[in-house]
Amino acid sequence: MSELGDFELGPPQEGGESAQEGLSEAAKSRFAASAKAMKDQRKKEKQAKKKDDQVAKTIIQFLHEDKYSHLFALISKLVARNCPSIFVLAILSLINEDCLKAVQEYFKEHEEPNAHETVDESMSLFEGGKLEEQSNRLLIEWITRLQMVLTHDPERILHSLLVDEKHLDGSVLQLTIFVLQEFFRKEEKKDLPYEKAQPLTASILQTIFEPFLHIAKKKALESGKEEEDE
Repeated sequence: MSELGDFELGPPQEGGESAQEGLSEAAKSRFAASAKAMKDQRKKEKQAKKKDDQVAKTIIQFLHEDKYSHLFALISKLVARNCPSIFVLAILSLINEDCLKAVQEYFKEHEEPNAHETVDESMSLFEGGKLEEQSNRLLIEWITRLQMVLTHDPERILHSLLVDEKHLDGSVLQLTIFVLQEFFRKEEKKDLPYEKAQPLTASILQTIFEPFLHIAKKKALESGKEEEDE
């Protein structure tokens, strides 16, 4: 037993005043605000964990389909680069209904319209009517989805995918090429040769990323300045 003796937690003695009663109103307010902030943070962390689990489950289900097994290595590389899962899902949403639903749910959580509600129907991806109207619309919606997802977190997505100020990691280009080829087989009932798919995909990704490249340049300048200061 210590020299201080035992200390028993219990109600205050008669005539005494509890610690809570002795607190000022300002202190009580601070404690209440702190408790609420901690509760809200735990709730957000729990929701984020649940969302991450749902995203992982969606991607795993997608990869379990034999026809998509060749995409596993590319998706793994993007995950290793810390590319936000929602962007990977947005790429896959062109050819997979579950991925599309996950992205639509993401927009719903952020109280935004879905891509099909904001797409410009007058846009045409190919000149001369070389693409069916339905296919053209689906592609424009897909590009719009990618842009909308990128708008939410451009710095983190760019940081994970750019190898320098202007060049994307090859994995995202390769994955998008394969997705586009699968789309043509599914919707147009024809193959899109790699030599045609590659420049088309590069053009699409440039359209998506170009409005945000100034963020990458700004980040590079800030990093350079930090190195000089050191």
